[in-house]
Amino acid sequence: MTIHVYGIPNCDTIKKARKWLEAKSVDYTFHDYKKEGADAANLARWADAVGWEVLLNRRGTTFRKLSDTEKADIDRDKAIELMVVHPSMIKRPVAEHEDGERVLIGFNESEWENAWS
Repeated sequence: MTIHVYGIPNCDTIKKARKWLEAKSVDYTFHDYKKEGADAANLARWADAVGWEVLLNRRGTTFRKLSDTEKADIDRDKAIELMVVHPSMIKRPVAEHEDGERVLIGFNESEWENAWS
């Protein structure tokens, strides 16, 4: 089993998630949004799986710095466009099983234990 983890390497939550995966000897790949960007097709798939509202990080500084126009009338498509342009607006981490059947947003140890162990 391989897990694909998406995020930003210096994020504390990403560090916790990666440390947990390593402690559990779970194989994973890491996709760095800062170096590799965010793929619209992945974002659309995740939005369909968990809801775009779950995926979009409205609490971060990147979202708060958007203009009122950019923040107005956000729907699924606009949220995906914003996350492609500003990957730091994606909640972290996104973890996806290699078969694409399971997607978890954020790090919750008990959820990850149930999903990946």
